[in-house]
Amino acid sequence: MDDRLILKCALSPGDVVTLTAAVRDLHRAYPGKFQTDVRTPAQQLWENNPYVTPLDERDPAVRTIEMEYPLIHQSNSRPYHFLHGYTQYLEEQLGLRIPVTEFKGDIHLSEQETGWMSQVQELGHEGPFWIMMAGGKFDFTAKWWNPAWYQNIVDHFRGRIQFVQCGEADHWHPRLSGVIDLIGKTDIRQFVRLMYHAEGVVCPVTFAMHLAAAVETKHAKPKNRACVVIAGGREPSHWEAYPHHQFLHTNGALPCCDAGGCWKSRCQRVGDGDHKDHDLCVEPVKVREDLQIAKCMHMITPHDVIRAIERYYEGGALSYARASSALSDIGDDQRVERAYAGV
Repeated sequence: MDDRLILKCALSPGDVVTLTAAVRDLHRAYPGKFQTDVRTPAQQLWENNPYVTPLDERDPAVRTIEMEYPLIHQSNSRPYHFLHGYTQYLEEQLGLRIPVTEFKGDIHLSEQETGWMSQVQELGHEGPFWIMMAGGKFDFTAKWWNPAWYQNIVDHFRGRIQFVQCGEADHWHPRLSGVIDLIGKTDIRQFVRLMYHAEGVVCPVTFAMHLAAAVETKHAKPKNRACVVIAGGREPSHWEAYPHHQFLHTNGALPCCDAGGCWKSRCQRVGDGDHKDHDLCVEPVKVREDLQIAKCMHMITPHDVIRAIERYYEGGALSYARASSALSDIGDDQRVERAYAGV
């Protein structure tokens, strides 16, 4: 008889992407032995997943496991990736060996989804595009970069790369010009589908980075999606980086991240009563009157990010296509009107 498991995780979507890998590898190691269900804040990430079976928590034959990844507390000293975190914990809970089989999460799109046009195509842009996450969550300000520098990236590639700015409406996402603005306009599943169509991603260490590796690419080449990660020194690079990404880190360059990542969450106080307000970045840099960012992030310059993006084109993984400017320079209200008009 198969074993029935409900795996629970209350953490962010990025964490849930790494949990999908643990479920995949459990079933690959023991095909037919387990039925698994999940309870997470990002349930849309599990749609079309062949390893998920609906189970009832009240069923006495079902075992519920609150998933954790204690391996993170050794991440500065042990040579493991985030993908090993949930998998090793599940090994301990089940008393089984679960090899990690792929260097990415496990996100599944249906044939119907891959056949749909992209959200930006619905808005009138027919060419390729990159997703840009030019902000972040308010409770992790140590991951923020200078918003003016994101604008520098957009301006540098204007006419060659069309950027689509994404993010949750209630997070910190300073608006950029010359981009297609989808801030607050994608739920998790829509973002998965948008990622499928995207040629590349520019972001800090966040959900988009994990998703960039986990979601299949629309075209056969390149097989892996371009992604430039502005990482700094908060996390040890080996814990977060995916092989085909340009992961811009400063581990070892500052005393505060000389032994790995500092794991500080904030550069300035949020005032929400969280303990993170009392354990701030020790090397903040003021970039404008109302904003300071971590020195490790400030050390990564627009030139560094530009060169990282250009490598994908110089190496031949990608080729420039003239980016449509028809939508880049119009206001949001006009863009929505055009979309509804079928332009």
